Amino acid sequence: MKTFLVIGLGRFGAAVATELCVLGNEVLAMDVHEDLVQAAAPHVTHAVTADARDPEVLRALAVRNFDCAVVAVGGDIGNSALITLNLKELGVNKVVCKAASHTHRKVLEKIGADRVVFPEHEMGNKLAHALSSSHVLNFIELSDEASIVEVPVPAMWVGKTIREIDVRNAYGVNVIALRRGEKQKFVIAPGGDATLAEQDVIVVLGLDKNINAIQKL
Repeated sequence: MKTFLVIGLGRFGAAVATELCVLGNEVLAMDVHEDLVQAAAPHVTHAVTADARDPEVLRALAVRNFDCAVVAVGGDIGNSALITLNLKELGVNKVVCKAASHTHRKVLEKIGADRVVFPEHEMGNKLAHALSSSHVLNFIELSDEASIVEVPVPAMWVGKTIREIDVRNAYGVNVIALRRGEKQKFVIAPGGDATLAEQDVIVVLGLDKNINAIQKL
């Protein structure tokens, strides 16, 4: 079981705190607004009304003992930056922050945030990929340039093995899994001898430009 501190209990923060607790983790949720704390309290391990901008408050909560802190205060760059700085200076091992803009993300990264998420941007990217191609079944963004995508097997690959197609060298992607046949049985790390069928779905990892090229085959 891991321990998490979630600061900021708006829609994003409350959702993260609740889901972390559902997954079996210990979660301390905090916010300056008592009504938000009361709403979150039944769904987390502990909930407190406190101001994370005050380092003494964080020190009293022994924040350095948490495995991860999530700063979900996304609306105010100054507040989230100050909270992030406090957490890092107090020795929190991992700090994950929500950003409201690209500028906000850069600020948080500069002051030491271990990971910065931009939910609106990331969800927008995922939706755009889903809408732009009827062939994309599922999409996970790894970076600004790389993704993991589920794609139906291109017609020209049907009946051939992964080795015959020479997927990695010819197309610049790796086939990391297959969903096979009508029952969509999942096969992790298929070997080069795996023959692709019309009803198969390939899970590929690679640069977006290379994945896009496969979708057009």
